[in-house]
Amino acid sequence: MPAAPTPAPSAAKPAGRIRQKNEKAIIAAAEVEFARHGYKGTSMNSIAQAVGLPKANLHYYFSSKQGLYIAVLQNILCQWEKALDGMTVNDDPAEALSRYIRSKIEFSRTQPLASRIFAMEVISGGQQLAAHYSQGSRDWFHGRTAVIQGWIDAGKMDPVDPAHLIFMLWGSTQHYADFASQIALYSGKSSLKKADYEEATDNLVRIILKGCGIKLPA
Repeated sequence: MPAAPTPAPSAAKPAGRIRQKNEKAIIAAAEVEFARHGYKGTSMNSIAQAVGLPKANLHYYFSSKQGLYIAVLQNILCQWEKALDGMTVNDDPAEALSRYIRSKIEFSRTQPLASRIFAMEVISGGQQLAAHYSQGSRDWFHGRTAVIQGWIDAGKMDPVDPAHLIFMLWGSTQHYADFASQIALYSGKSSLKKADYEEATDNLVRIILKGCGIKLPA
């Protein structure tokens, strides 16, 4: 019996693109629902309605709410971690840390819901994050601290605890997503504008770099 013909690449690619497009739309809609209602208060039905798909179609892409929630968390973490991936011991820490702070503040400005979902997950115990952190994430984190330690050993910055420096970078930049409304209230504004985030970025760069004994980039 002859083998079934292999689909031409041109026929397979559109289907793959459609799947990626639908998964991206589902994750975006789920992000909004999880940020508004939390994990327990969100249903697959509400996500299906938000994205405009029948519930059965939603289950075709994500078989369970837990699986979709984990996909949302992993999407958030992958974007955050990607900003640190390019750092090497040969980099100028002033330039590398400045770029990272700017990228994280911009992420807080343009995608605040992602940060809030992550914060809610951690506050609730972080049970859904366990799988992510057991699959090489700790090794990735130790690799990032090793880069900072390399800068310290090379005399490019003062001796600080690399892990706590990363925690400080995360916390200070995500504050402008999680507590943007609080910052606006204290500033006497209805909401934060792009210029406010840029001002925050400049201050964080100055404070953190000077605290690490790093000369500010030109």
